[in-house]
Order: sequence, then structure tokens, then C-alpha cells
Amino acid sequence: MKIVELDIRLPYDKRGKVLSRLCDRVRGKIKDIHFFPPTASGISEIRMEVETENVQKLLQDLKRIIKEGKISFKVLAEA
Repeated sequence: MKIVELDIRLPYDKRGKVLSRLCDRVRGKIKDIHFFPPTASGISEIRMEVETENVQKLLQDLKRIIKEGKISFKVLAEA
């Protein structure tokens, strides 16, 4: 198992739709989540720590869900 920190940036008006699909995908695996207020240009940031076995598969699934945003990640711990 690996704990991965995901940094997701997406338009504020698309955030609700994306988050509902995202939570269905990683339900029960979220360790920590932070929502940051939108910037002046309307970009919202979400940081979450997720426990996963296969990081590449998780990123592929998230890229399908988040089409109008950016995802960055880093592995925090391996267990």
C-alpha cells in the first residue's frame, strides 16, 4: 500500500460534479482532504491523501474524470 498526496486544480464551477465522481472512485481510501477557496481567476484547489495499491491506475482513472483540470501527485509513504 502507498499513501499518495494528490493536488487537483480545477474550475470552481465544475468542482461539485467532479468531486462526486471522484469520491465514488476513492471511497474509503481517503486519509485526509483539504479544500482551498477559489483564486481570483476561478480555479479551486483540492489536496487529498489517498491510500492505494496501484498509483498509475489511480492516475489514469482520475485523468478520465478530471478533464478540465490539472493533477499532480507525490508518494508520501510506502507500507
